[in-house]
Amino acid sequence: MPYRKQQFVNDEIYHIVLRGIDDNLLFKDIDDYYRGIFSIYEFNTITPIQIRERRRERIKIKEISKGARGGPSSATASVTASVTDKRDKLVEILAFCFMPNHIHLLLRQLKKDGITKFMSKLGTGYAGYFNRKYERKGHVFQNRFGTVHVKGNEQFKTIFVYIHANPLSLIEPGWKEKGIKDTEKSIEFLETYKWSSYPDYIEKKNFPSVTDREFVSRVFGGNDICKDFVYQWIRYKGKAIEFPELALE
Repeated sequence: MPYRKQQFVNDEIYHIVLRGIDDNLLFKDIDDYYRGIFSIYEFNTITPIQIRERRRERIKIKEISKGARGGPSSATASVTASVTDKRDKLVEILAFCFMPNHIHLLLRQLKKDGITKFMSKLGTGYAGYFNRKYERKGHVFQNRFGTVHVKGNEQFKTIFVYIHANPLSLIEPGWKEKGIKDTEKSIEFLETYKWSSYPDYIEKKNFPSVTDREFVSRVFGGNDICKDFVYQWIRYKGKAIEFPELALE
């Protein structure tokens, strides 16, 4: 189970990196990625939950919706809302990106010890699923997750781009050291990379319920400017990349 002996401050923002033990794969197939996305949504609550029970609730809602003539009624919509999001959240998830062997999260703490509790629930829950599925025992994640306390809008913007640019290593290995060769291909790839919050920031509905995007939109001055910032960064700064702020504590 991942842990970190660090005091996180409410309303402050942190970049979290959670890695598989020995850099082993965390996601071996598409179902693992979906389970990971489901986990960061469902475990973001002060209330203890069982993923199995939450999945059953969602199946019931889908059955009710399908059975409603002419589409879901207002009553059905009300029930759906009450079941699917009755969380008292530990953190705001501002951004995320799932890579084969690690996870990036940009979190703002809402409750005392919220980040520590959220990461503990996520680590324990996903590890249990992973070990059952692949008939294995032992740790799935490294014991400590990496963290950077984000201070100021400029560092925030840099880390926001860095998190969402991470998948480029899947099509351009070594891009962080050598730069990006094909910017247009890279931008298209990031805009369609499913296991990231970036598509939701450019209005390509992906997993919109997972992230709280209002704060990011304010920092950038709107989603269009956010998209343009990422585009310009990749097109120009991506040719000489440095991230001095990102040394994990």
